[in-house]
Amino acid sequence: MKLPIIKHLTQFIEDNDQDYVIESIEVLENLAQLSSFKDEELELIGELISNMNGALEVHKMIKEGKDKKDALNDFMKRVVGSIDK
Repeated sequence: MKLPIIKHLTQFIEDNDQDYVIESIEVLENLAQLSSFKDEELELIGELISNMNGALEVHKMIKEGKDKKDALNDFMKRVVGSIDK
């Protein structure tokens, strides 16, 4: 996951609607089922899906009243914490 991408997607959700991101995730998940993709291509699709889901999580925290910067930092701390385990 990359914070700049999550931050950018979070801004996109704020400016538009989270439904665009949700539908994009669904399209990417469907594409990932194709057997003709190379491993590198599947990794990129997975990374995009992860970043989009991360942006949705951050957006949810913001809607619950958390400051955008704090929501981004808390989310990344949670991700890093789960990797360290």
